[in-house]
Amino acid sequence: MTEIPTSSGSSSSAAGSRRRAASAARTAPRARPTAATRARPAAPGGAAVAKSPAAKAAPARSTAGAKSAGRALPARAATKAAPAKEPATRVSTKAVYGRRSAPNRPAPAGNSAPAGPARPATLAIDIGGSGLKASVLDVQGRLLADRVRVATTYPVTPEQMVDQLVKLVQPLPHANRVSVGFPGVVRKGHVLTAPHFVTKSGPGSAVVKELVSKWEGFDLAGTLSERLHLDVRVANDADLQGWAVVSGDGLEMVVTLGTGVGTALFAEGKLAPHLELAHHPFRKGETYNEQLGDAALKKVGPSKWRKRVLEAIANFDSLVNYDHLYLGGGNARHMAGQLDPSIKIVDNVAGILGGIKLWEVGGH
Repeated sequence: MTEIPTSSGSSSSAAGSRRRAASAARTAPRARPTAATRARPAAPGGAAVAKSPAAKAAPARSTAGAKSAGRALPARAATKAAPAKEPATRVSTKAVYGRRSAPNRPAPAGNSAPAGPARPATLAIDIGGSGLKASVLDVQGRLLADRVRVATTYPVTPEQMVDQLVKLVQPLPHANRVSVGFPGVVRKGHVLTAPHFVTKSGPGSAVVKELVSKWEGFDLAGTLSERLHLDVRVANDADLQGWAVVSGDGLEMVVTLGTGVGTALFAEGKLAPHLELAHHPFRKGETYNEQLGDAALKKVGPSKWRKRVLEAIANFDSLVNYDHLYLGGGNARHMAGQLDPSIKIVDNVAGILGGIKLWEVGGH
């Protein structure tokens, strides 16, 4: 008969197998970590990030513990550290938009100046016989916005002129005060004469009596102040242009050549009483305005017109004996190369830039 092993012998055999397996496990060499289980090197300024899913699932250790053991921070600690750069981005964005002090003024390109213009800002308006112009200036006379311009319409009442000016300045940045240059005699903000605006269709056309009565004595400064909710000062346009260009040395004369002719005198930098020389007789029974205005330039051409200007300059020199003469206005450019070197041609933008001086020294 075949002999069958007993249960005690079977148990003893199984136990021996387990002991041999355990002994083999202890003596076997440990497996080295593979690339898949290693942590990535720490990125500049950040903590190490584990590659394997197992590493991501590992419980987070404290930063202090990781440093003391010389180990890389686990993935979750790195995730928390990353957003540290975000506040710097937000601050930078605010700095760019902070330079916009008004919706319609773009931030100056390449300008690293502190945010906001130097105050008070001045809204400078130049009322001309052919165009209405305006811009905003800082305290140093620098333009804070591009100049805006519209054509002057005829016939025009004082109220219609104010409406046009209010509409003209709407796109400009906010200002703290207003300066206005007007082509006529102005005293304490009131218009005494408005030679261009009392005509039917502009200089050279028939005078309308109703317009004369409307313009004489009109409170231009007060009316504009009510509409714009700002303090307003008004002066003759040639006076305003002169403040922007005179040096303060001796007797200086400013002559503007535009729709009409304007004049201003300054003694040692101080404005002299205004004289409407443009309405004095000049030649052939006509005034300086009629002989040198824009209509005359278009009628006789540049060559004859230049000769008239040179004759007028000689008359002014004999009359006032100026030390310095400045030519301004839109048509002064036609005299380039035709004048004595001592006579300066100034940019037409001076009619706006003089608005700062009006608040420093006042007007008539």
